[in-house]
Amino acid sequence: QVQLQESGPGLVKPSQTLSLTCTVSGGSITTSYYYWSWIRQPPGKGLEWMGAIAYEGSNYYSPSLKSRTSISRDTSKNTVYLQMNSLKPEDTAVYYCAAHRLVVKLCVSRLYDYWGQGTQVTVSS
Repeated sequence: QVQLQESGPGLVKPSQTLSLTCTVSGGSITTSYYYWSWIRQPPGKGLEWMGAIAYEGSNYYSPSLKSRTSISRDTSKNTVYLQMNSLKPEDTAVYYCAAHRLVVKLCVSRLYDYWGQGTQVTVSS
């Protein structure tokens, strides 16, 4: 069974860079046709798809976040990473890692094949 576990700092100051890790177990991030996404949910709001990295390494980003976001991977560690710079208080959210076979972008959690538990990130001085 594939499991995803997000981890990160929890509290970040404005203007700093956020680095999150999604550790995948029970399956490989290079398995054909899977897209590994980062999605976030600010308090009181809906899910926002941020971007994804494909099984072969291609990147896809939300146009609104592309200038501040980078998604990468380490296949030897079976891990996907998210970096976001110039953080603002409105970036406060629960950040999720998720995967779907064939579809790059989804904003409904139940449609994903795999979904992590999420990690809270608070941007505050």
